[in-house]
Amino acid sequence: MKKQTFFITGISTEVGKTVASAIVTEALEADYWKPIQAGDLDDSDTHKVKRFISNTKTHFFENAFSLQTPMSPHAAAAIDGVSIKTSAIQRPETDNHLVIEGAGGLLVPISEEETILDLIQPEDKVIVVSRHYLGSINHTLLTIDKLKQAGKAIHGILFSGEEHSTTESVIAKMSGVRILGRIDEEPYFDKMVVKEYAGLLKESLL
Repeated sequence: MKKQTFFITGISTEVGKTVASAIVTEALEADYWKPIQAGDLDDSDTHKVKRFISNTKTHFFENAFSLQTPMSPHAAAAIDGVSIKTSAIQRPETDNHLVIEGAGGLLVPISEEETILDLIQPEDKVIVVSRHYLGSINHTLLTIDKLKQAGKAIHGILFSGEEHSTTESVIAKMSGVRILGRIDEEPYFDKMVVKEYAGLLKESLL
């Protein structure tokens, strides 16, 4: 299979992007990269994904920006006295598949001019992580609409958390985007659980 880049974005923060990123990374034995980490530098998303991965092929690339404060990247960068520009963020080179995890949702600012959306390149396969909550249908459809307007390649939707069939079915029907699968509300996630989901989702990712 041709080497692909998968960009994992969410409809909001705390919707399960990091677990989803770990599952996709494990399923494809891909490399993993989080361009911008804001806060939790001692237990970053890269640290978390490392703990979930079983295969020995995955390489973890360093953040382009590691910011001290758990805030929107543009605000965290201002506190650290740095300026973030997409032109200054160089993607790591790899012969492997690459999973890129965004920060928050699509329109999270990384500066006063650019958002996470600007990090997504035309050839990236975008996976939207959606989680049910009051307003999540709107947030999911807005995210997908924005991706379509920007000409991005949407690979599919990955639902996480407790299943809500009516929410998921209307999102599928109204968006016209395929559903890759779902990650249930598990008591915990560890290497074995992530590996099990990776096996279930691998076919839909290819």
